[in-house]
Amino acid sequence: MADFDDENFTQRLLAETLFYDHEYGLIGNLSLVDIDARRERYIASFMPDDGTFLIEEATAWEDDPAMDDVPEAAAQALLALAREHDLLPSFTPLFEDEEL
Repeated sequence: MADFDDENFTQRLLAETLFYDHEYGLIGNLSLVDIDARRERYIASFMPDDGTFLIEEATAWEDDPAMDDVPEAAAQALLALAREHDLLPSFTPLFEDEEL
């Protein structure tokens, strides 16, 4: 088995996050967050009007957003599994009323 490729895994996950679902009008939005400043620094998303991807610097922030670490623990577990089994991510948004 080849060595796990962190960069390929990360690039694929980022690309999967920037999705657009025409049928439901869903647009993936990804923020890069400055943990020390506790705010978004950059925001990326697909622009369906012209079919392009936009990355912009965040210029306005909410006051002291709560940053919960629970998703990070799940992310660490998923990344450990991906490394162990040489897996790549695939992202699919679900609505609350859909069966999991």
